[in-house]
Amino acid sequence: MDNDDRNAVLTAPQIRLVGSVDEAMYAEFRNQLGASPTDGPLVIALTTLGGNPEIARAMADDVRLLREAGRTIYFLGKAAVYSAGATFMAGFPIACRFLTQDTTLLIHERQISRTISLSGPLRSCTNQLKAALNEIEQSIAIEEAGFRALAEGSKVDLDEIREKAPDNWYLGCEKAKELGLIADVI
Repeated sequence: MDNDDRNAVLTAPQIRLVGSVDEAMYAEFRNQLGASPTDGPLVIALTTLGGNPEIARAMADDVRLLREAGRTIYFLGKAAVYSAGATFMAGFPIACRFLTQDTTLLIHERQISRTISLSGPLRSCTNQLKAALNEIEQSIAIEEAGFRALAEGSKVDLDEIREKAPDNWYLGCEKAKELGLIADVI
């Protein structure tokens, strides 16, 4: 597909998602997906300041399943693709990732806010701490898988993302293109 054809396809998204990546967005995603044409390329436009990374992973898994069934699906980030939005974008191959002009991408580490209150027999306290540590370690493993998917085929490696993510790594669309995280800016 040449650039003119590609831009014509990208400027008419069948699915438009705006807001927090949450259960409501997932329901809207499924509704719009169900109402979209079943043949030809599918474009999903997203603007988000972030949200639930597990919902983003579920949406990306729906995209993966459609791609494996032979569907061409494009990601079009608009204005802001923060946090869970970057997690969703990582579910698309780089050749199918696009950002509009002046869009900003935010990559950062998952967050947790938890108070652990220990009470009871010492062995049960140990189990409570082990359970919290297991949750953190599993979340880190999932996060790194997402970082790998985001970086795969780009000029960015996992170590660079690990280094920059704790400080909230903001990338303008041109920088994301230069690093090969997206195919192009439209």
